[in-house]
Amino acid sequence: MTLGRILPLMVLIGLIVAAFALDLDRYLTLDALRENRVSLLEAVARYGSWAAIAFVLAYAGIVALSLPGATIMTLAGGFLFGVPLGASLTVVGATLGATALFVIARSAVGNALRERAGPFLGRMAEGFSRNAFNYLLFLRLVPAFPFWAVNLAPALLGMRLLPYVIATAIGIIPGTVVYSAFGASLGNVFDAGGDVHLKDVLSPTLIAALVGLGVLALLPVFLKRGAGKGSPVQDHAP
Repeated sequence: MTLGRILPLMVLIGLIVAAFALDLDRYLTLDALRENRVSLLEAVARYGSWAAIAFVLAYAGIVALSLPGATIMTLAGGFLFGVPLGASLTVVGATLGATALFVIARSAVGNALRERAGPFLGRMAEGFSRNAFNYLLFLRLVPAFPFWAVNLAPALLGMRLLPYVIATAIGIIPGTVVYSAFGASLGNVFDAGGDVHLKDVLSPTLIAALVGLGVLALLPVFLKRGAGKGSPVQDHAP
């Protein structure tokens, strides 16, 4: 393993350690958003496009460092920029951060891990690679898997970069729109002095809808397998 490949990973690990040592995640809470909402809204109004760019970069950094604050950032995007723009900025930022983490992990440890992998991981990687786009789309759509884990697993299983980027961007859109819409309503909740809980965002109906979309993403995989199993046997009778 060359220094050029391992250095980005070392820098990333150093930044993650520094972020947690400085307790930066304390700013990624609903209470912090409530307390700083006036100054944040003023900054958005004053700096316009620069504020949007700063939001995207901040979101990308949080995702790349795997800090526990992406959901709060998505709510903040809807709160500060409205649903269409906030959701769009979130998708861009999350995709950039996830892609950075993917590239670093694949370059530093992905190839080495696969070279030393046993038969089980080898078969798993082979099966994943055949339908990587659909599998990743499912993982992105269903809100049951940690975002950081879904960022890393495809890198370790040998997924190509372009399908990873596309599946990530598409897969996070539904959830992002829902959270952004919820975030856009936070002003009224804050003014009323009400409490906000993240569990209030995902209702059972919404979860069922996202799971349904995830199943649809896997439908081509099921159809492909069914076609393979149901292929007619050639008749060799004279």
